[in-house]
Amino acid sequence: MPTLLYYPLVRPPREVLHQALLYWDDIASVVPEDTTVYDNAVSNELEELRVRGLYHPIVVGSELTTPLNDGIQSDILVAELRQLAAGPRRPQFSVLDGFLFRTKVGYFLEREIVDLGLGRRIGASTLRYRQGRSLAVSREVQLLVIGALAQEVASTTTTRAYTPYTDHQSAHDTSVRTMRPGMGVGAWRVELGRLLPTPAPGTLTSEVLAFRERYTAERERLMGATQTLLSDLSRDWEHPADVLLRLQMELTQAREDYQSAARSNRMAWVSRSISVTVGVAAAAAGALVFPELGWVAGIAGSIGFNIATREVRPMYRAWNGHPFSYLHHVDRELTQ
Repeated sequence: MPTLLYYPLVRPPREVLHQALLYWDDIASVVPEDTTVYDNAVSNELEELRVRGLYHPIVVGSELTTPLNDGIQSDILVAELRQLAAGPRRPQFSVLDGFLFRTKVGYFLEREIVDLGLGRRIGASTLRYRQGRSLAVSREVQLLVIGALAQEVASTTTTRAYTPYTDHQSAHDTSVRTMRPGMGVGAWRVELGRLLPTPAPGTLTSEVLAFRERYTAERERLMGATQTLLSDLSRDWEHPADVLLRLQMELTQAREDYQSAARSNRMAWVSRSISVTVGVAAAAAGALVFPELGWVAGIAGSIGFNIATREVRPMYRAWNGHPFSYLHHVDRELTQ
């Protein structure tokens, strides 16, 4: 299973952390290179998980990835920033809006953001960090840059398979939208919330880890079946009903086995909305036609799937990397 790559912040909320420990191999987030900033950004809990091999901090500029400094991705991002700068101007940026660690974006983008008037450098007295290590920017700029960075990590890193995952709607929309005309691809949006329940608020991470270890087979089977469904939808995008019918038995059995394991445990569980954007083949760009899919949702209604009837357009090279991008909502309902 791939690694959940949380963004736009370094530290994921507790429910996202638990989601990752149950349904992914591990969790990662992009961290600043400066060790002083790292110590402030990464919690003790994440550091303990790192020691256990379950959390992977990604340092931009390390052997894993490089800053968004050159190439087509950088050109597209700069074009988007320039378009943003051409709109209504804000006279001041503060850390109450948003900030970027400069080591995440690299010198080129840092200079571009400052020159465009979209941000300003923060001194040591502002955030107790080293002089000039951060940029104060608007929330929109922060989400635009970090969303692009998450997609870049997922699509270019070869040492590990990353799945971008966020709990910010605007960050998700920014990272999957087309940034240049004619460079987008069609996509399905699949709702997985009821299929992948999460421990209720207040559950200790130690309890989640104990469940993870005790029921490894059940959780890996459920996530494996889910990954197969999403992969098949990205390839066989013209026939979603056939994909659902083909995998319905495996998904239903995997879900029942997992629910049985959950019932035997004393933890309380909740269902949260989890929307997955599934990029389809490049050949589908501009050609994806959506029928009325209410009957398709009915086929898999017992396991909680709904396929959107509107087109989504992820970034232009989504089909070359991992085709999935997850959005976590806080909607919840008790499942037991």
